[in-house]
Amino acid sequence: MEQRQFGKTDMRVSVLGFGGAEIGFERAPVEDVTKLLSRALDAGLNVIDTAECYLASEELIGEAVSHRRREFHLFTKCGHPQTPGVGDWRPESLLSSITRSLTRLKTDRVDLVQLHSCSEEELRKGDVIAALQTARDRGYTRYIGYSGDSRAARYAVVCGAFDTLQTSVSIADQEAIDMTIPLARDAQMGVIAKRPIANAAWKSAQPPANEYHRPYWERLAKLDYDFLKGDLSAAVSTALRFTLGIPGVHTAIVGTKSPGRWSENAALLKADRLPESTVEAIRACWRATATPYWIGQT
Repeated sequence: MEQRQFGKTDMRVSVLGFGGAEIGFERAPVEDVTKLLSRALDAGLNVIDTAECYLASEELIGEAVSHRRREFHLFTKCGHPQTPGVGDWRPESLLSSITRSLTRLKTDRVDLVQLHSCSEEELRKGDVIAALQTARDRGYTRYIGYSGDSRAARYAVVCGAFDTLQTSVSIADQEAIDMTIPLARDAQMGVIAKRPIANAAWKSAQPPANEYHRPYWERLAKLDYDFLKGDLSAAVSTALRFTLGIPGVHTAIVGTKSPGRWSENAALLKADRLPESTVEAIRACWRATATPYWIGQT
């Protein structure tokens, strides 16, 4: 598995990471998570990303692979201690959340703590940034980052406080390619691509019932990329290689609860990089089709 230098941190990261939302929200059995992550670590995974609000995700990861802690970089997020989408940005809440995450993950320190979709308004106040700096000073985390999109993500980059940026970038979500990733690259920030295959939302012939997947389904229906009309694995490979081919992106996190899926996705990256003509065709289609409302999806 290819690794890339993660900005100006001392980490090298596998280009394909693991995102822990799905195992939490879909309540995957710990036995399946253990098989999934153990096989992935054996195959070259070294980035595991989760969050406090992904229900039991942190506990599952702690149970499954805390005994292999030296083999991977562990990232988590804070700001939604009770309910996904409902933020609590008080510094004391953020610090309590981080210590709870350490307990759930069965570790004394994570490699990265990220503010989870915090608004630009909160960022500008400075208290949330100071809270993460305190967590770093106390040894809870090695680095601090921001996870989010659009103007808030842009401010997180230009303010200079963060080591990393996690943001939405895919064939259905290209705002960051112009708005934030070039700035993050110039600042030598580590960049994590979230939702890098747009949830493979094109698989469904009908609009998905899950509201989390629907915006991408609707966008992809309008973008109407030819490569999505053929073999599913080939389409996923193209989508994933597009995201990882964006200059400045270091790792892409894909979630699954299937024990063999991470390795299947990793195999799709063995193909050569996408031809520049293919990348430009995807970008041109986006420029011609996207509306100003197609902003980064949290």
